[in-house]
Amino acid sequence: MGLGPAAAVIRGAGLLLVAALLAGCSGGTTSEPPAASPTPSPISPAPSPTAPPSDPGPAYSDWELGVHVLPRTPDGYGEIRPTPKPLRVRRFPTKDLLPPPADGEFHASVGPVTDAIRQRMGETWSPACPVALADLAYVNVSFRGFDGKAHTGELVLAAKVADDVVSVFRALFAAGYPIEEMRLPTTADLDAPPTGDGNDTAALVCRAARGQTSWSAHAYGLAIDVNPFLNPYHKGDVVLPERASAYLDRSRTQPGIIHAGDLVVREFARIGWTWGGSWSSLKDYQHFSATGR
Repeated sequence: MGLGPAAAVIRGAGLLLVAALLAGCSGGTTSEPPAASPTPSPISPAPSPTAPPSDPGPAYSDWELGVHVLPRTPDGYGEIRPTPKPLRVRRFPTKDLLPPPADGEFHASVGPVTDAIRQRMGETWSPACPVALADLAYVNVSFRGFDGKAHTGELVLAAKVADDVVSVFRALFAAGYPIEEMRLPTTADLDAPPTGDGNDTAALVCRAARGQTSWSAHAYGLAIDVNPFLNPYHKGDVVLPERASAYLDRSRTQPGIIHAGDLVVREFARIGWTWGGSWSSLKDYQHFSATGR
């Protein structure tokens, strides 16, 4: 976001008031009465100290998301590019697609995938997928955004893991772990040209594992990618999202980045899920799964 116009500085010169006392001399048998003492001016109370402005936190990134299209490579991804300067310390406010919790507290719900939700999912699920709609659940959980506010996210997961996953996000909310967005992937996401700057925390997408022909754990609703731009996938020369190379430096400690032993890793481990950041053949720092892949 651009900065607002700078405030003008007004310089004023104060007026100095000088009072002169004139002394009269006695010169005969008569004398003038002494001059009356001047009435003291009332003393104005000292101004109250001005409270310091509240800390607005770091500035938001001014990069336009989803606009800068990358050339496609033969593998279907976008061309890998250096991380743009505005995204090297990424921070965006969350756009509320669902009503945020009115009381600012954690809330969650688990229910079936209704016809309306199924329509929104589009081609991210089809009857050819390895999990039936009846075995999936639509989950809402509260999350804390990078704006510090409470928001409502949505996931489609395997029904058998839904309650466990809710317990993980309850712990992350209580700890203030920030998430940029959490919304259902749709056909529009699948069809969009690659821009390499997405950061959606999401679960079910019926697709093969990257570089393989077998189903991904995401196709079963048994995997979640958390803040993927801050926690990219990396194998050889491939980095996904394609503009997230700066975040391969895992010595970074800014909010949202996941490290070994962090609360995010510990909480998913508590429900039996593994972290792709611990893999040896590749690193998938965003990825948590119930299947170990």
